[in-house]
Amino acid sequence: MFRKVLVANRGEIAVRVMRACEELNIGTVAIYSEADKDSGHVRYADEAYNVGPARAADSYLDHEAVIEAARKADADAIHPGYGFLAENAEFAGKVEDAEGITWVGPSAEAMESLGEKTKARTIMNEADVPIVPGTTDPVTDPEEVKAFGEEHGYPIAIKAEGGGGGRGMKVVWDESEAEDQLESAQREGEAYFDNDSVYLERYLENPRHIEVQIVADEHGNVRHLGERDCSLQRRHQKVIEEGPSAALTDELREEIGEAARRGVAAADYTNAGTVEFLVEEAPGRGPDEPLGPDANFYFLEVNTRIQVEHTVTEEITGYDIVKRQIRIAAGEELDFEQDDVEIDGHAMEFRINAENAANDFAPATGGTLETYDPPGGIGVRMDDALRQGDELVTDYDSMIAKLVVWGEDRDECIERSLRALREYEIDGIPTIIPFHRLMLTDEEFVNSTHTTKYLDEEIDESRIEEAQEQWGGDTGDGSGDDEESVEREFTVEVNGKRFEVELEEHGAPAIPAGDVDVGGGQAEPPQPAGGDSGGADLEGSGETVDAEMQGTILDIEVEEGDEVAAGDVLVVLEAMKMENDIVASKGGTVTDIAVEEDQSVDMGDTLVVLE
Repeated sequence: MFRKVLVANRGEIAVRVMRACEELNIGTVAIYSEADKDSGHVRYADEAYNVGPARAADSYLDHEAVIEAARKADADAIHPGYGFLAENAEFAGKVEDAEGITWVGPSAEAMESLGEKTKARTIMNEADVPIVPGTTDPVTDPEEVKAFGEEHGYPIAIKAEGGGGGRGMKVVWDESEAEDQLESAQREGEAYFDNDSVYLERYLENPRHIEVQIVADEHGNVRHLGERDCSLQRRHQKVIEEGPSAALTDELREEIGEAARRGVAAADYTNAGTVEFLVEEAPGRGPDEPLGPDANFYFLEVNTRIQVEHTVTEEITGYDIVKRQIRIAAGEELDFEQDDVEIDGHAMEFRINAENAANDFAPATGGTLETYDPPGGIGVRMDDALRQGDELVTDYDSMIAKLVVWGEDRDECIERSLRALREYEIDGIPTIIPFHRLMLTDEEFVNSTHTTKYLDEEIDESRIEEAQEQWGGDTGDGSGDDEESVEREFTVEVNGKRFEVELEEHGAPAIPAGDVDVGGGQAEPPQPAGGDSGGADLEGSGETVDAEMQGTILDIEVEEGDEVAAGDVLVVLEAMKMENDIVASKGGTVTDIAVEEDQSVDMGDTLVVLE
């Protein structure tokens, strides 16, 4: 077994992995960006290493920085969690090649085969797993998209090879959108997964999203742990997951589970993973009429990592999936047969996102957890890394915690979930807790007749607004603490070894330039936090178009001198792993562009000037 595991992630999933390590008597190492220096996963770990600035590409996605941190810590394994580098075959290969360090996950070769969707479709097709009509080779030309539409019809899904969870996926409703959506999907694939390769699929308009948890060891054993229903989504992002699915008969779930096992076995896959399927919903189906073996289901993708919602499966099977990931990586054999897997009760996971559901799920732009009092009691599990008083970190995903609830059946699970959500107190930032409470009384969700399109296309949005108003609580102003923060840098010497030390003081006056006398010695002159705060010099004097949230500039769609009309896209801003089009509110001439591609911006920063 390993001595020390570095967790190449942050937040709740990092803490989740570290807890599994603690129970296996394994030491834990955290990595953190400068934005995360005070975050919960850093507090929990036995030791922690800074891997770079806030921008993920320069820290959590920096292959060499992460591996170097493992070397400094003398860690003998790296667990990637989910997101970031978890499905990056290149990084997995580098870890495999690093002397003395084991990759906790599938092999780089298996990740490449199943992580890239076109290869995965080929493998599944050969293993007699149903697949949605689509391409098996990457697509680079808009004319290929149009030709596919002529053959199979619209809409078409353009998907990033390394994508997942809706990121890197764009839908083309007619040929006029082919070029823009292709470029957008490629751009997201490059930004999030370091891979701009994309492929095409026929877009199913009313599917359910069913996924199967699998574990496989190096000794040829492949097991599935039942299915999860992840059909409640907004913009292809899951918000509530549950298991088992109330929409499937036992015959259909067994058919889907065995298809997942066949496909994974054909790929020589090891460790944990999830095989995702789309199941065609029957129009007008009632809650007492689950889908039978005659229902169509299609392979969607394989997530070559642990899933956010793995907790649902753990609650209904009793298996600790993360522990088994670690044991499999250490060479151990699975200690149970497929027939040993039993589903006990029902479980749901509620993603606690720092978002305002009544405002199109807009992510919070800042704030402090003035109150953080999570629920408890029988059947209630909290996966988080938060503590009261923490500042909200907005540089990454908006999910801040997960509430997982178990009941003897689905009815009890819903009742217990409502109780737990009523207990959950968070003040200082907005969350989607009011939305979750609404959904547990929503007829479509309670009847389990909803599809992946329900939230985006069918639900009455005024109901979400009413829920937010009724149960939203104190969300603060979203701007964070205005108190000035000053960082002071010193060079200190301990037992003959020099260290660079940063001290942060809130509400302190700025330190004058020059050397600072510390206990009779000399320290290096202090450096102000952050970079140049002077901002850009703007030539234009017209109306400014400002950033509505903190993020990174992905693309600039205009040039100085361009004439634009109301609604035209000026800039594409990435925030919370989603692309946001910044559009002109009225027509005019572009007189100045204040930003560059890949530049980080704060809320309120000027992007473009129009006259």
